[in-house]
Amino acid sequence: MDLMEILEKYEKAIYLILTILLAITIAFAVVELIFTLYVALTFETPYLLGNDELLQIFGFFLLVLIGIELLGTVKAYIRDNTIHVEIVVVLAIIAIARKVILLDMTNSNPFELVGIGIVIFALCSGYYLLRKGGISHNS
Repeated sequence: MDLMEILEKYEKAIYLILTILLAITIAFAVVELIFTLYVALTFETPYLLGNDELLQIFGFFLLVLIGIELLGTVKAYIRDNTIHVEIVVVLAIIAIARKVILLDMTNSNPFELVGIGIVIFALCSGYYLLRKGGISHNS
């Protein structure tokens, strides 16, 4: 067994450990989302959700989606040994959407808003070009 084989096995083991840890983290995030929704609907204002509660629930929901997409990216890398660029761009779009949804517009810096707008435009443009060009992964 040469050094490259050892390093490849080590890399696969690290990815496997990261995948397991990410799956556990996603499971706990889902449990926390369920608990937050349960508490919000039963104790604070029964069957009604306020704006803050909705934002918190949407934030958790999008966080779980980000985790699932990230898990898919790592899984695809382990299986195919390639990084799926389209999945990574979608993950970034979901993450920036989460940022926008949770953004407090009253206390936001105008430069931050412009920066977020530029990032959204760049990500969506990149995603459009990937789809138009038929590129879904990069070796």
